[in-house]
Amino acid sequence: MDFPRALRERRIRRHLSQLELALRAGTTQRHLSFIESGRSIPGRNMVVRLTESLDLPLRERNELLLAAGYAPVYAETALDAPELAPVRTAIEHILRGHLPYPALVVDRDGGLVAANSAFGLITEGAAPELVAPGSNVYRLALHPDGVAPRIRNLAEWARHILARLGHLDDLRSELASYIPELDPSAGHLSFAVPLRLESSYGELHLMTTVTTFATAVDVTLSELKLEAFLPADPATAEALSAAADARDLATSGQAPGNM
Repeated sequence: MDFPRALRERRIRRHLSQLELALRAGTTQRHLSFIESGRSIPGRNMVVRLTESLDLPLRERNELLLAAGYAPVYAETALDAPELAPVRTAIEHILRGHLPYPALVVDRDGGLVAANSAFGLITEGAAPELVAPGSNVYRLALHPDGVAPRIRNLAEWARHILARLGHLDDLRSELASYIPELDPSAGHLSFAVPLRLESSYGELHLMTTVTTFATAVDVTLSELKLEAFLPADPATAEALSAAADARDLATSGQAPGNM
């Protein structure tokens, strides 16, 4: 990767002028112009300031540091490493706290990291290999053996999923091949695209929120996303609560010694 070109491309992608980026990074437009033209070689601290000023993901910041000839600054720790034990505990706490509503955590490529017990209502009937830990949640959503056959507004939801794939060009092509040409259905919320999903508790209308670890300085942690489903109407809230009650009863029945 050519650092001057990579820097310029990212600046333009964020619709920043050289002056705007220079002011953010605490340098001059002239100096930045020299860096982008290759006439000046930036120091390590300047590269870090530029990547921070561009608000790049940590992985991209490391890539630009390497392109400029410097070692990466941000660690990339395996999620099962001892150092990230507090993170795993926090994830479990958040997932449990979101019950009775479904929630899951995915990695950069959409791999399923963890999910709470309510997520089973989303995935009911899906092929086991599409639901296993580490499987891809985007493929689960749109694969013919996954959730797709139960999605009532597949056209809107498929566009929502495909728009999130970013760097995953091969996966986007695969998933797009599963989606027929469908006309958008009427009746969606004006402020969000709901998931209209058939389930054993009736049709669910769900909204989603995505949360990240905003202060992360580790690449792995920064790329985790917590996706939480919320009821879009009272009927869905009641259905999710009823499903949770049924799970609790089933769990109690499997443990006769517990009160």
